[in-house]
Amino acid sequence: MKPIEADSLAQLRQRKSAKWRAFPADVLPLPVAEMDFPISDSIKKVLHDLVERSDLGYLAAVPELPEAFAAFAKRRWNWIVEPEHLHLGTDVGVVIVEILRLLGKPGDRVVITTPVYPAFAYWIKEVHLEVDERPLIEENGNWRLDFEAIEKAFADGAKFFLMSSPHNPLGLIFGKEDLTKLAELAKAYGVVIISDEIHAPLTYTSGKFIPFLNVSDSAREVGITVTSASKSWNLAGLKCGFFYTQSEKLREDLAPLAMGIHHRASITGAFGMVAAFNDSDEWLDSVIARLEINKKLIDELVSGTPLKVSNPHNSYLSWIDFRSTDLGDDPAAVILERAKIAVNSGLAFGEPGKGFVRLNFGTSAEILQSAFSGIKTLL
Repeated sequence: MKPIEADSLAQLRQRKSAKWRAFPADVLPLPVAEMDFPISDSIKKVLHDLVERSDLGYLAAVPELPEAFAAFAKRRWNWIVEPEHLHLGTDVGVVIVEILRLLGKPGDRVVITTPVYPAFAYWIKEVHLEVDERPLIEENGNWRLDFEAIEKAFADGAKFFLMSSPHNPLGLIFGKEDLTKLAELAKAYGVVIISDEIHAPLTYTSGKFIPFLNVSDSAREVGITVTSASKSWNLAGLKCGFFYTQSEKLREDLAPLAMGIHHRASITGAFGMVAAFNDSDEWLDSVIARLEINKKLIDELVSGTPLKVSNPHNSYLSWIDFRSTDLGDDPAAVILERAKIAVNSGLAFGEPGKGFVRLNFGTSAEILQSAFSGIKTLL
């Protein structure tokens, strides 16, 4: 598979998305989780067709999307999805917020495993639920779930477990044994697991992603999967995501949401995702090939420095440890001020993020070389 090529820096600076408008022109932006690659031709064709026909109205039923995702899930993960039980929403964030709002009540606790995507905490607080951080255990740069801490949270009355799977920012893919154990604990203590699987299609050839609901009967009893094509095919601005559960009880509980949230998604997002799941496997594989190359490049670029980088098996996020440098607890602030390179501050990801940064490597080798050259001047 030929790796995809990123757009040039000059082309990228013409983009109007948040990544390219949030910073001054002299800053090289590598924080926001969107890629610098041209989108799939199949998706372009669908979007152009909608615009050419002025077909930008309200979203009706789109049976093509659940069917497309079911076919993709069977093809890539051997997961049997029942299309009739998949429901659309505005995007993954909105869907998770509305699930928590519907199933929870103010004061309920939601367990998250930090360092984790900062928006998780924002979404939980938005609906007046409580964030319960149970940090991952780090050992020699490897991270894993702390089951003792998780079980204690469940036993103490936590109502939800919000999981990033694969894990953002670590690119960590949870194995079957861990997911099975997590499902059994949730079942034993009456906890609902919401699995955000938005990065899953970008799993490398070295990894094996397992959908949470495909793990066990217990997982199907306690779990809700929330996902979208937005991260893997670079469609965040099209605003569409969906949720799916195989639990009859959760389907009944979520029925009001399934009816109410569908029309808050966009027609461009829905049909763009149909093209992603049906007709863009080759494009996806070319992106994965590029990300695997870029991951190796980062390893080379930090060789001989005090920096330590994560070993992701998925997506385009590098979690970089600056704790052996003199850049302090928030190296991202120093890097932005002194090197004019924007990365995410690890502090936003929870207490374990102190001394770390998250860097988006879904870009060109030239941009990565420039970024690390600037970072290394600070060391």
